[in-house]
Amino acid sequence: MRVKYEIKNNFNEVKFLKKFLTRSRMQQLLLIAFDIIVVNGSYFLSLYLHNFFRLYEGDIDRLVPRIPYVTVVYIGLFLLRNLYKNLWKYMGFYELTNTVLCAGISTAICFTIDYILMKAGFLFGINCPPFAVYVEAFLFICCFCAGIRTLYKAYRAMRSDKKRRRGVANKRIMIIGAGDMANAVLYEMSISGYRFGSPVVIADDDDKKQKLRIRDIPVAGKIADIPRLVKEFDVNEIIYCIPSASAQRKREILEIAMATGCNLKTAPNIDELGGPNKSYTDKIRKVDVLDLLSRPEIKLDPDVCKYVTGETVLVTGGGGSIGSELCRQIARYQPEKIVIFDIYENNAFTLKNSLDRKYCGAPQIEIRIGSVRDLARLREIFEEFNPSSVFHAAAHKHVPLMEDSPYEAVKNNILGTYNTAFCANEYGVKNFVLLSTDKAVNPTNVMGATKRVCELVVQHFSKITKGTKFAAVRFGNVLGSNGSVIPIFKEQLEQGGPLTVTHPDITRYFMTIPEASQLVVQAGGLAKGGEIFVLDMGEPVKIVSLAENLIKLSGFEPYKDIDIQFTGLRPGEKLYEELSMEEELDGRKKTSNDKIFVTAPLEIDDEQLEKDIKAISDLKPDEVRDYLKRLVPNYKHK
Repeated sequence: MRVKYEIKNNFNEVKFLKKFLTRSRMQQLLLIAFDIIVVNGSYFLSLYLHNFFRLYEGDIDRLVPRIPYVTVVYIGLFLLRNLYKNLWKYMGFYELTNTVLCAGISTAICFTIDYILMKAGFLFGINCPPFAVYVEAFLFICCFCAGIRTLYKAYRAMRSDKKRRRGVANKRIMIIGAGDMANAVLYEMSISGYRFGSPVVIADDDDKKQKLRIRDIPVAGKIADIPRLVKEFDVNEIIYCIPSASAQRKREILEIAMATGCNLKTAPNIDELGGPNKSYTDKIRKVDVLDLLSRPEIKLDPDVCKYVTGETVLVTGGGGSIGSELCRQIARYQPEKIVIFDIYENNAFTLKNSLDRKYCGAPQIEIRIGSVRDLARLREIFEEFNPSSVFHAAAHKHVPLMEDSPYEAVKNNILGTYNTAFCANEYGVKNFVLLSTDKAVNPTNVMGATKRVCELVVQHFSKITKGTKFAAVRFGNVLGSNGSVIPIFKEQLEQGGPLTVTHPDITRYFMTIPEASQLVVQAGGLAKGGEIFVLDMGEPVKIVSLAENLIKLSGFEPYKDIDIQFTGLRPGEKLYEELSMEEELDGRKKTSNDKIFVTAPLEIDDEQLEKDIKAISDLKPDEVRDYLKRLVPNYKHK
């Protein structure tokens, strides 16, 4: 037993030593040992030079007693200034000046100590060295301490450059842009030993930068010259590094680069980095089809969104693709609590964990499971949390599926919206925002017709409310949402194709999930009651163009490597969508946000609407379309 105990003890000691003596810690200890030798050696060397290349016996006696406190002063200050925690491969002007500053302060402290000790007679009866020795020692310490670090960085740079010139994994890279981002990317590539590849050429439209070099990489042409430069420099990968370019210009540049057949990537913007100390090269990603949509950057007014700050916010359907992003955007404005209400628990649970990790419990994230069809359950939620704002994102949205199950669409979308709005009014909620869709405009399918009725419900409650601001936000297709076209295309691409498009002329308005969610939060702050906010979706995009671009970005040729098949329009599907009805256009106005418009509510029979909503429970499945036609006269079922 004793032997066993000793073996275990020895094992734990070895384990502790391995944990303590890490590679980085060993490097720190070696650097400290080097600095101790340099600091004390510099004083001996200075005195040696001061005495015209001689050291007398008295000189040794003068310096040796000083070694302990000189070492403590210099190394102590180096430690306090974190000189041993710097990554010296990233060394720059700050690290050098910090080293010089520490050396200067330490030298002054040592001179002061020596002078005091000498005056007090405590320096073993020996005079302190001449002042010139301190000055020379300071210079030597600066040269040696900073020099060894500079030489280390130079060595890494030379080794990296050798790798670059030799080529890494045959990956030859073109950088588009010769600005600050390009410089940062090239710098990080160099200090990482060009593990991402070898940059060989830069393209930029600035005439002043032509024929110049950035980190020894030539600016050899303009954007229009990209095809020529690809051939001339044997480029097989292109990295886009122009964050200041407009969305339209970015699209044009990417299309030129995409036509070369090279692997196309983009450097991150500041928002994608996730923090000021994050690496550009680690965040370089493949160009996505979303980058080709040429959508301008959305600028939000943070003051408009402050209505959620410090408040409790309820998001129905909060576990869905749009609802979850809506929760993320709301969390940015520091509400006290976000309540996620959803019938599907898995997504909600994942979202809660993600938000808790990011915000560390502030805001507090609560999950409640249930259906918006269940009025009693909704009342329990409102009773428990008393939210000040409600974002209603819960809905059935898949057009073909709702054509097959129209009664479910009516119950979930219409009745669910009515129940949620009813509770919002009953419990005195300040803001209620419905997420609607462009399919509600002149609808040709059940889903669109139900969402149009939802808009009418919101306008109805806006008239009878006790103080709640009711509003709806209408927008088009959201890229990346569950069941949207891009995830389907990507899945088909992974399977080798073909990509399926319903019609060669079909177009849609597109917006990313973060864009849509941000504008929904903004619209909620602009609401005065009864409005339908219409988001500026930009220009409509051909679905077939999305498919072609996705194939090209994957390194294939459309219709040759990967085919595109046209399957015919699905039930209820239109060739194009509209954002506003004709009768709404006259009353359409701009808001303080140029990406959000507001339409005046149309006249509705509130009493009849109430009767129609209550009649849902008595509906038979085969009566649903006639029911919708009565509520939405411009509903045209195909």
